[in-house]
Amino acid sequence: MNLSAACQLWLRTTRLAAVLLAVPLLLRAADESGPVLFSDDFDRDLRQWSIEQMPGGSVALREGALVIEDVGGTTLWFRPRLTAPLEISYEVEVAVHDGPHDRLSDLNCFWMAQDPTRPAGALPAGRSGRFSDYDSLQTYYVGYGGNNNTTSRFRRYDGTSARPLLPQHDLSAADFLLVPNHVYNLRIVVRDGGTTEFWRDGEKIFSFTDPHPLTTGYFAFRTVQSHQIIRHFKISRLSSPAT
Repeated sequence: MNLSAACQLWLRTTRLAAVLLAVPLLLRAADESGPVLFSDDFDRDLRQWSIEQMPGGSVALREGALVIEDVGGTTLWFRPRLTAPLEISYEVEVAVHDGPHDRLSDLNCFWMAQDPTRPAGALPAGRSGRFSDYDSLQTYYVGYGGNNNTTSRFRRYDGTSARPLLPQHDLSAADFLLVPNHVYNLRIVVRDGGTTEFWRDGEKIFSFTDPHPLTTGYFAFRTVQSHQIIRHFKISRLSSPAT
């Protein structure tokens, strides 16, 4: 066997091993998904969403997808209030072709968000879409491919402008950054016991056990200066505990 053939065999073996390793994670995700609480296939209207967007952007439904084109900041709040344990799942693509908003950055989201300055249980909506407007939230947040696709970070906002960040939740390796025009399968889990997780394509990227867990609140898509296509949004009750 020559060197070229040996290299090709090694690559095929490595890829197969990666697929086999991913199978238990995907099966576990499927096994944990219980009854569907809410869903949106983006084929009717945007009644389930509250839109906050800086001037120049747009939010629209096109061919069964939610399409965000943003300039200065967009947050889309899902109106129903959520209570743990649950999982949130959806498909999302950061489009990078030749459009005016096609920047590879900021595949972000809030979940279990609460605004301590408002009445208990109130939807934390009504902001401009500017990122600093959200400092007052108590929420979990992932900024995936932020800062022009140089970082992916998980934060637990504490209701101040501090935006605490643990070292293990500040990732900059290429494996944890965005790929243009790739359809990501994202899964967010909020478990009994205070643990929350962020999964990407069957791989757990972030996990955090909160000593003061956020057990109820709201979910939102969040981005700035990007073009995103979102499909198959679903929120389900968890049917089995972590293993």
